[in-house]
Amino acid sequence: QVQLVESGGGLVQAGGSLRLSCLASSSRFSLLRMLWYRQAPGKERELVASIASGGRRNYADSVQGRATISRDNAKKTVDLHLKSLTPEDTAVYYCAAAIREIGSPNLWGQGIQVTVSS
Repeated sequence: QVQLVESGGGLVQAGGSLRLSCLASSSRFSLLRMLWYRQAPGKERELVASIASGGRRNYADSVQGRATISRDNAKKTVDLHLKSLTPEDTAVYYCAAAIREIGSPNLWGQGIQVTVSS
């Protein structure tokens, strides 16, 4: 069974940066579109960034210029680097994978908490 496991969350001070990593167990990782979502308390889940199998990247307006998503197909990992953090970045961050280049993800990680202190 394919699994996605996030790591790298925790408590960060405002203005700082963090790197989240997601390890996938899929043998077809290189074919997957990988995504990072987040959900803040009381808010809907938000797509933060995505990276296609071919490397095309997309970012939410809320993190544009502050986020970098990258993937390592050999290691089967996808990372999200987020800088200039504010308390508004506090959320549970989820790694997700999609078989198709469009549409909703097919697989989700368990989520990891990121808390930005002011």
